[in-house]
Amino acid sequence: MAVMNYLTPCIFDFGAVAQLPKVLKTLNISRPFVVTDPGLKANGLLDKLIAALGEAPAGVFADTPANPTEAAARRAAVDYRAAKADGIVALGGGSSMDLAKALGLMVTHEGPFERLGGTVRGARFITKIPPLVAVPTTAGTGSEVSVGAVVILDNGRKETFVSPFLIPTQAICDPELTLGLPPMLTAATGMDAMTHCIEAVLSVVVHPPAEAIGLDGAERAWKWLPVAVADGSNRDARWHMMMASFQGALAFVKGLGVVHSLSHALGRVQELKLHHGTLNAVILPHSLAMIAGHAEEKFARIRRALDLASDADLAAAISDLNKRIGLPSSLSQMGVTEAHWPTAREYAISDIATAANAIPFDGEKFDELFKRAF
Repeated sequence: MAVMNYLTPCIFDFGAVAQLPKVLKTLNISRPFVVTDPGLKANGLLDKLIAALGEAPAGVFADTPANPTEAAARRAAVDYRAAKADGIVALGGGSSMDLAKALGLMVTHEGPFERLGGTVRGARFITKIPPLVAVPTTAGTGSEVSVGAVVILDNGRKETFVSPFLIPTQAICDPELTLGLPPMLTAATGMDAMTHCIEAVLSVVVHPPAEAIGLDGAERAWKWLPVAVADGSNRDARWHMMMASFQGALAFVKGLGVVHSLSHALGRVQELKLHHGTLNAVILPHSLAMIAGHAEEKFARIRRALDLASDADLAAAISDLNKRIGLPSSLSQMGVTEAHWPTAREYAISDIATAANAIPFDGEKFDELFKRAF
């Protein structure tokens, strides 16, 4: 039996951030608390958001780390309560949006934070969080419309939190906020969106509308990501990449797969500070190579969406795309060593994304995937 849901209102276009005051008023948020990161504070996008607000927010937390942590969310929750805020505005990429969701959980839920995680089926304990308006500044995670948040816990686990209550109340997608993204970040976040679309299509969960959206998102990313990397000022490319990111998250309501499992496992290695989108990009071709032959109908649909020949090697095509946009070709190029694998292996096996993968995956298959990607 299929259970299919869609998702959150979104204002989408250049200049959409100007609608923020109206959105807050509609949601009865009079004391917004802004969650963002140091880079957006430094480059002026936080100032642009505050200017759109028309007045100072109740509070600002601008210390979101590259991979959001339970400790950072706890500090943000303290500030939120001190500000007597009544709603959250998340400005940034997936890290800021996920930290904002974690903050929302912390100010509304009692007990150990880890009990709410997906690996312990914590969704049954998750209820309503404060109203959250998500304003993405990258085109990759789609967290502005997703049911999930990924946070590194105090115990070291990179945990996925999943619940319809974590879908932002409203999304404001303004491609203008992405015009300043440098080429490498454009490439990495764009491949995050591409991976969401492709893994969602291949997922064993039945959800034809989500699958169709994933195919459309993959088509956009395939066409427009190289353009956005080559010319970050191309407004058409920025619009379509933000849409591909949005669609990727709409699609992955039907699940992801082992690319994300391995990416989450390696992303928890604190000393490496690996970018999630880059990890996905490096791992994706090797996952596709292992799935090839087991999901031919879906592979054929993906090839058609990407305008590839009917007999094209999909894994090779993705590898070539990574090369064209300047991303690394292996985990070892990113600083991963074989010594990182024994600990990461168990995290990958137990990650929530593994269950939805196109083919069953056990420890031996993860050993192979790591070896291929290494």
